[in-house]
Amino acid sequence: MAFLGSAARRVALAVQPPLSPLCRISARSYSSEQTTEKSVPYKKTLKQEDGASSGPTKPLPRSADVVVIGGGSLGCQTIYHLAKMGLTNAVLLERDRLTAGTTWHTAGLLWQLRPSDVEVELLAHTRNVISKDLEQETGLHTGWIQNGGLFIASNKQRLDEYKRLMSLGKVYGIESHVLSPAETKDLYPLMNVDDLYGTLYVPKDGTMDPAGTCTTLSRAASARGATVIENCPVTGIKVRTDDLGVKRVKAVETPHGTIETPCVVNCAGVWATKLGEMAGVKVPLIAMHHAYVVTERIEGIQNMPNVRDHDASVYLRLQGDALSVGGYEQNPIFWDEVSDKFAFSLFDLDWDVFMQHIEGAINRVPNLEQTGIKSTVCGPESFTADHKPLMGEAPEVRGFFLGCGFNSAGMMLGGGCGRELAHWIIHGRPEKDMYGYDIRRFHNSLTDNKRWIRERSHESYAKNYSVVFPFDEPLASRNMRKDPFHQVLTEQGCVFQERHGWERPGWFNKDGPAPVKDYDYYGAYDIKKNVNYKYNELLGKEYTFDFPPHHDMIKSECLSCRHDVAVFDMSYFGKFYLTGPDAKKAADWLFTADVNKKPGHHNSGTEGDIVTIVPAICDAYYLAIGGGVAEHNWNHIRTVLQDQGFRCQLTDHSEDMGMISIQGPKSREVLQEVLDTDLSNESFPFSTHKVVSAAGHQVRAMRLSFVGELGWELHIPKDSCLPVYHAVMAAGAKHGIINSGYRAIDSLSIEKGYRHWHADLRPDDTPLEAGLAFTCKLKSSIPFQGRDRLEKQKEEGLRRRIVCFTIDEKVPMFGLEAIFRNGVPVGHLRRADYGFFIDKTIGYGYIRNPDGGVVSADFIKSGEFTLERMGVTYKAKAHLKSPFDPENKRVKGIYA
Repeated sequence: MAFLGSAARRVALAVQPPLSPLCRISARSYSSEQTTEKSVPYKKTLKQEDGASSGPTKPLPRSADVVVIGGGSLGCQTIYHLAKMGLTNAVLLERDRLTAGTTWHTAGLLWQLRPSDVEVELLAHTRNVISKDLEQETGLHTGWIQNGGLFIASNKQRLDEYKRLMSLGKVYGIESHVLSPAETKDLYPLMNVDDLYGTLYVPKDGTMDPAGTCTTLSRAASARGATVIENCPVTGIKVRTDDLGVKRVKAVETPHGTIETPCVVNCAGVWATKLGEMAGVKVPLIAMHHAYVVTERIEGIQNMPNVRDHDASVYLRLQGDALSVGGYEQNPIFWDEVSDKFAFSLFDLDWDVFMQHIEGAINRVPNLEQTGIKSTVCGPESFTADHKPLMGEAPEVRGFFLGCGFNSAGMMLGGGCGRELAHWIIHGRPEKDMYGYDIRRFHNSLTDNKRWIRERSHESYAKNYSVVFPFDEPLASRNMRKDPFHQVLTEQGCVFQERHGWERPGWFNKDGPAPVKDYDYYGAYDIKKNVNYKYNELLGKEYTFDFPPHHDMIKSECLSCRHDVAVFDMSYFGKFYLTGPDAKKAADWLFTADVNKKPGHHNSGTEGDIVTIVPAICDAYYLAIGGGVAEHNWNHIRTVLQDQGFRCQLTDHSEDMGMISIQGPKSREVLQEVLDTDLSNESFPFSTHKVVSAAGHQVRAMRLSFVGELGWELHIPKDSCLPVYHAVMAAGAKHGIINSGYRAIDSLSIEKGYRHWHADLRPDDTPLEAGLAFTCKLKSSIPFQGRDRLEKQKEEGLRRRIVCFTIDEKVPMFGLEAIFRNGVPVGHLRRADYGFFIDKTIGYGYIRNPDGGVVSADFIKSGEFTLERMGVTYKAKAHLKSPFDPENKRVKGIYA
């Protein structure tokens, strides 16, 4: 019998020849020697004992409203929720038996707390389905075990992260407790607590059984009229092109017949990329080996909670009277040659890769050193570039939906995501804000870039258990999209952020350039690790939940903008033209604001950070859209144009133009020297634009502000960007002009009360709830998308609304802090930052009335509010208007 401790020593002593970089896929080591069995630890799987396939388990229908492909967690949850929502002419096709791909060997853990409000809600729904709903509907037990969860903190930063989760959990009624090392020992006597800082205990976390869950979901869906067919692989997806040139799903082909359908849901897990290729759809995920080992019996382990020791990158899952031990390493093995024949199959375990988890597990539970290994489980899992799933309608083909790439979390997120996916299919959009999972969050130039998918997926896997800090940035696949100002700003010390593939300015370091280097895979696969990496060092210094060390530099950028003048490079914005005979009709329908203004005026909308410009030609609109959501908005607009049959075109000029914003009290003096037009309030009022000459180059100048100051944006043809920038900086030198980045924009904008999509304003918020009624043309008779809902909401009163809060204590907040009114939780902050001009921490969050009533101005004024940050409560002041320049004088150029 192998013991965990002796296995660790044996591998440590073995001298293995180094593998070439990224080629560990072929490694097969030791499993036959060191384990008695290689199988999953579940009493029941759905594998056919004789291994024979007797053809489809049911006859194929000729047509269906929806065909779900893949019988794992996501496929079963999606077909169940489709049927539950009334769409019963739905079919699930599984090439082998349910769970045969990756679901059957999953660890099945469910943790209720995550650093995302949406994910907390998704997990809560999964828990309800698994622990309650299915049993009530079918009388069958899914295998749910509520044994609790224990998060281990070996340092203050980790415990601070857990305290943030605890505060957010209070808003959702999730019980959790921060325990001392001694209290942890009382709860889990076998645990070594000598090196602990503390733990977070969540009593109602638990464990799911994949076979029991998927079988019960299948029966519940079938009982409601859906059809589940096993032993039926998909061989092709037919796509048709309609009269407008739009590609749409037509049918699903199998060896046993064809099903006509307008809608396919790709829940094929590791095989999702191949399925996407059948329809010409890009599915940016990659397969990797993911492993755990199952121990022999451990005396005293029964009924213990599941454990996540993030700092050791290991989890310990209770398995009856044993433990499953797994984790996430920095050198995972890629599975490049994905096999279609891989069903209920496992790889041999590479102990060289896995041993780091054994060492962490033995440190946490010393009894493991003398505990035998019963079996090893090493199977494929799919991983994505940001460790988030891929969901929603694919941009390439209408009716082709994604529900894949779940990064080993398909069981725990399956219920919530299955419901949202079903709602998406039936109603055209999810109920919750699923932007973070929407395939449209990735720019189309990235989704088939092999280097980007591989590097970013590796980094996301390797950092899966890292603390989630507010200002972290990826190191993988950087410099994919660079604007014309990139080099000159790098030379001036710009510390860039990555958004949508773009490098955008974050803040400016006064100690010289800090360029981003090529990805080094954190030194894995014998790749030489980057040394003297200034950018990474600056990033590491910000790994804190206190004020970051560069707080004063960002303060300097903000106050220079408030008192003098600053220039912001905003070139990563999406820049689209909407043209054609129906452009005006389309703009009326798409945007809540009134676009029926004479050329030269512009309006803001709320589906994204959109500024709609009416150029000096008929039937044409210029759209400038926040770069982080440009792809989402591009696809949203294009989809609406298709669905409504508008005769117009949307063209993308984002790469053809740069964009700088010059903001501050002295911006007019600076730009008057550069532009050939009168910039007075009379000649160039707020919310207007002109095509002008700047240092001999034609640019589009717009008078608007994202920071609450007098200022202009210059939209500049690519080849003219640097000459115009240098002219602006030269003219501004005597006025103290400086470069500023998006960290300053975030602070300045929240101080002014401007909304950020997708933080203060999301798809599940209405403009009325967000305090943006002024952007809606409700006083006109012009129809627009969502008008009926807004009119009804205005008549009935708001059940939730956004509120501004400030606190007097000098402590940082970042969002997710709990909001209490008279001691009762009523919401949480969506976004928070420090306002340097008002010298206070400021946050925005949506609050509800606990009684379900209207959230009126009196409800806000009459309450005593507190904000909870990492378990500590701070008295807060609620504001109905922005505490900075509430009369909007500064954007009009009126300074005291």
